[in-house]
Amino acid sequence: MIELDVTYENGTKKKVILPPPIKIGKGEENDLVIKSWRVSKHHATITRDDGFAFISDNYSLLGVFLNGRKIQTQQKLKIGDEIIIGPTKMKVLQVPKKEQISRLETNPKVEPISTAREQVPNNILRILHGELISAMDLRKLKSTHGSTNELRQRADEVLDQIIEEGTERFSSFNKEELKKLVIDEAFGLGPLEDLLKDEEVSEIMVNSHKDIYVERSGRLQRTDVSFSGESAVLSVIDRIVSPLGRRIDENSPMVDARLKDGSRVNAVIPPIALKGASINIRKFSKKILGVKALIEKGTLTSEMASFLNFAVLNKMNILISGGTGTGKTTVLNILTAAIPHSERLITIEDAAELQLQHPHTVSLEARPANAEGQGQVTIRDLLRNALRMRPDRIVVGECRGAEAFDMLSAMNTGHEGSLSTLHANSPREALNRLETMILMASMELPLAAIREHIASSVDFIVQLTRLNDGRRIVSSIVEVGGVDSGIIQLQELYTYKKATNTFSYSGLMPSSFEILRENGQPIPQTMFI
Repeated sequence: MIELDVTYENGTKKKVILPPPIKIGKGEENDLVIKSWRVSKHHATITRDDGFAFISDNYSLLGVFLNGRKIQTQQKLKIGDEIIIGPTKMKVLQVPKKEQISRLETNPKVEPISTAREQVPNNILRILHGELISAMDLRKLKSTHGSTNELRQRADEVLDQIIEEGTERFSSFNKEELKKLVIDEAFGLGPLEDLLKDEEVSEIMVNSHKDIYVERSGRLQRTDVSFSGESAVLSVIDRIVSPLGRRIDENSPMVDARLKDGSRVNAVIPPIALKGASINIRKFSKKILGVKALIEKGTLTSEMASFLNFAVLNKMNILISGGTGTGKTTVLNILTAAIPHSERLITIEDAAELQLQHPHTVSLEARPANAEGQGQVTIRDLLRNALRMRPDRIVVGECRGAEAFDMLSAMNTGHEGSLSTLHANSPREALNRLETMILMASMELPLAAIREHIASSVDFIVQLTRLNDGRRIVSSIVEVGGVDSGIIQLQELYTYKKATNTFSYSGLMPSSFEILRENGQPIPQTMFI
């Protein structure tokens, strides 16, 4: 239990005895409610970890003060501490009894970072982190001094001194390991640093400060690494978004960003993240895959690859459809390799992920509104501008909304051979989503006209699926035909048979290929075997 002596703005006093975690704010759902305009809805939280009590600021507007100083990170509480939140003063009368910290053997074995991290109690890391911040005004240093490498070097020297002075507390732990963990959390991404370096990891999911998952080879795995506390996660999020001019706080608790290597980041914080701040990182692959790699992985057959290569080369408009994490961007990257280098290519993305190896490329990226709600540039804005840039082809990273109409118009008016992706679980569902997105454009077109527009613009849909074993496959390639009785006709050309784990060809020749043959274009028969 934690006992607090609370003094309110009007002078009223009362003692509060509550088990941690204790949520403090003006919202009625909090354990300790403080009604004041100076207090945020979810202002602060007192937690218990490894036998210690800690207080953290939940990104409140006016902050939390401990013993007269505004806290920047999670701080340990002790009896006699004075907390000020808005107009309310709280004195700590009782905190949980300190639990015995288990010691490691004197000569620890050299182990992977995840195991070594698990052996260092979070409270030890928090103590070191707090003492490092006390010795170095990190925020001031970052704004007035040089590179992060210089700051890391200085922090290394300060930690040497802190560990030396606290020999009794830290002697059982590997000194270099302790320093690395603390410095990573103070200047980098904490325990995520090593996960980002792991080439087998494609996605990192932080559910809470001590609950981190990764995706390896298409499968989710729980890791044995963790942050030292909630405030460490919040600091990492702030470190990611601040250089990009983005903000995240109680009024704007969600943000999209990307790391220096291009990895895509999404972060959410309380009050909408109920278990604490959460981070999702879709890693930016350093290895650029080719179609050969997809064939070796069993994503598709060599015949299917030849078919798609021929379709791209001959300016067919292609939509790549699939659920989250099915590899749509990867396949889009690979298909663009077939575009002749003599053509001008413009890519448009919400968050830059494409790694095109095309020499004549202009890459455009959408921009969200700033804190004042100004400066937004949407994918639709970029599409309209791209048409003035003399493109031969346009590649839209992902089609999500009203820009679908402009994209299809471009495909149908002199920019053949364009490509895009969208979220759908089947080719038919992909068409339904396109219809919905065009309706979002407020064009007030009848459904029949929308379907004619889609049928005349899209040649093929490539459907991607992720199997239970983690493999990603091209489950279907269909040709989009005309409209019959008000329904867009689809002709399946290639399909994946789950029962036999094989791909099969329907034996049908796409009508668009028939037109090419009639115009004297030879059609390689090897792709129909």
